[in-house]
Amino acid sequence: RQYHVPNQLSTGERQRTALARALLNAPSVLLADEPTGNLDQENAEIVLGHLAKFAADGGAVLMVTHDPEAAKRAQRIETIRDGKLVSDEPTN
Repeated sequence: RQYHVPNQLSTGERQRTALARALLNAPSVLLADEPTGNLDQENAEIVLGHLAKFAADGGAVLMVTHDPEAAKRAQRIETIRDGKLVSDEPTN
């Protein structure tokens, strides 16, 4: 599908492409808004694995998610409800 234009790709394919592009730029911080939201379980695990490797290699990942399984992989979980920080806890 390398010759497809973005509107010919599924939402999940666009998400994975955006992550690949971001990682190729070697940023120090990666902002991930619902990175697994449109992915099946297998692809979600792959994406979370790449985010974990990025963090293990010294990068910082700020991830917003409603997925409790994705949140469990974080070093810290900050919960915002109605625009207010209601909890700030390390996970490890």
